[in-house]
Amino acid sequence: MDLEQLLADRLAPAFATVTGGPVDPAVRRSTRADYQSDAALALARRVGRPPREIAAEVLDRAALADLCAAAEVSGPGFINLTVSDGALAAAVVALAGDPRLGVPRVADPETVVVDYSGPNVAKEMHVGHLRSTVLGDAAARLLEWRGHRVVRANHLGDWGTPFGMLIEHLLDLGEARGARDLSMDDLDSFYRAARAKFDADEAFRERSRLRVVALQAGDGRTMRLWRLLVGRSEEYFLQVYRRLDVTLTGRDFHPESRYQPLLDPVVDELDRLGLLRDSDGAACVFPPGSVGRDGEPLPLIVRKRDGGYGYPATDLAALRHRTGELGATRMLYVVGLPQRRHFEMVFAVARAAGWLPGAARAEHVGFGSVLGADGRMLRSRAGAPVKLADLLDGAVARATALARRKNPGLDEAEAVEVGRAVGIGAVKYADLATDRNRDYVFDWDRMLSLDGNTAPYLQYAYARIRSVFRRAEPFGYDGAFLDADDASPLPAAGPAAVPLGDPAERALVFALLGFAPVAAEVERTLEFHHLAGHLHRVATAFSAFYERCPVLRVEEPVRGGRLLLCGLTARVLRWGLHLLGIRTPERL
Repeated sequence: MDLEQLLADRLAPAFATVTGGPVDPAVRRSTRADYQSDAALALARRVGRPPREIAAEVLDRAALADLCAAAEVSGPGFINLTVSDGALAAAVVALAGDPRLGVPRVADPETVVVDYSGPNVAKEMHVGHLRSTVLGDAAARLLEWRGHRVVRANHLGDWGTPFGMLIEHLLDLGEARGARDLSMDDLDSFYRAARAKFDADEAFRERSRLRVVALQAGDGRTMRLWRLLVGRSEEYFLQVYRRLDVTLTGRDFHPESRYQPLLDPVVDELDRLGLLRDSDGAACVFPPGSVGRDGEPLPLIVRKRDGGYGYPATDLAALRHRTGELGATRMLYVVGLPQRRHFEMVFAVARAAGWLPGAARAEHVGFGSVLGADGRMLRSRAGAPVKLADLLDGAVARATALARRKNPGLDEAEAVEVGRAVGIGAVKYADLATDRNRDYVFDWDRMLSLDGNTAPYLQYAYARIRSVFRRAEPFGYDGAFLDADDASPLPAAGPAAVPLGDPAERALVFALLGFAPVAAEVERTLEFHHLAGHLHRVATAFSAFYERCPVLRVEEPVRGGRLLLCGLTARVLRWGLHLLGIRTPERL
């Protein structure tokens, strides 16, 4: 039950009657009461009445008796609302009986394409791939949970001129040795060796150019070697995804090569629509409103003067395919903020061409960079971008050591499992808890801390509740309640048994009831720091509740009611962290 929305729904008709038109009641949580509406203040000039008078008449007309223990006008015209214990207890029981924790499946599901991660073949993933992969996976999880049909599109860089030099280097090594080198999880060395030869050897450069021509022409041997490069790279990418606990699989590779046959038809259609213009021999579209710093129109180069195609053509072909063939009505491009102008132009051209029909829309889900302690892009001591696999190894090693120190009773297998959940979770949460439009500094000590807005703090709260339920078994309570897909209230819980006498109990209840509206908001905005921040507020409220309110050392029905609050907290934390792609160990 979304109490904030319910109160707004009760106030809205009263405001409409008083003012003669629709009004947003602007109900928000407040420190003055449970909720507050300040809508009357903004209406005073419009209706020519004092805001306190407007607020008083609204309260006279609003049907609030079954929801509020107190409803009063305060200050210059605020409406303060205190929810009754009965309404609050009923909301708790309803939440406990809902396996989706108040977050319904959408009534009109869409086909949503989430384009994320996008590494390049024959190159290892580095820290620059972290944000796209983690943010995109959280978006896919949340949208899928809400009931949308989600198409994960891992736009693999597997085509273009670099593959000429890579295939030639593979041939120079010999296919057997080249295949062995590619399987040694050091793709960067293979790429660097090819690049060094390309830069230093004119004969190798010429062979590489001819090999690109053979690749584009579909030469059998060249294609076979290209597939070897792609296949070994995909095996490596999938290994990293498994370690990072993301949902991308081999079925989700949507490589650039897939769209090569679609490039000529894209250009032909743009030409037929009258959108294509020649600019110094290149085929371009000039999207309306796209201008450079000099005020001159900026072109989107669809086909280069040498007849080749670049990223704009591939992105247009992919978008056209996604709306035309996949039936997508929402497309999310989880790519760094520096690409904002590029996507604005691509989307503008797609709209002009009719490839974003009706309600279909494309969104650039941009993000900032991961920085080192010096405020610059995070790099290794050698000055190279940090390999993502090395970063994950470091996270797991640190977290495993932390688990052994904090809980010496864990056996080796448990310590490793906890270390993996905490280490990977810490890395992902540090990213998702940051406003995606901002850069952030990668800080091991902060992200692995058991205090503050971190994954370990939330995981510790969950593990503490698991411990409470293990100790509650002699009283007849079963921790299976925490995992049940068909959740139901604990046996001793009913509206009369939900404890609300302590301020910490009420604060925890309001935090738990806030999960559903936050999840719905994040589905729209894809600003996952709001979800992370809400989970932190839940964990903080639980910590205060646990310190003030004994759970097992009290009699029934208070024990059962407080266990209900504990159980709901665990379920909210578990589901919320799951949507962020983070595990919740039962012991920590």
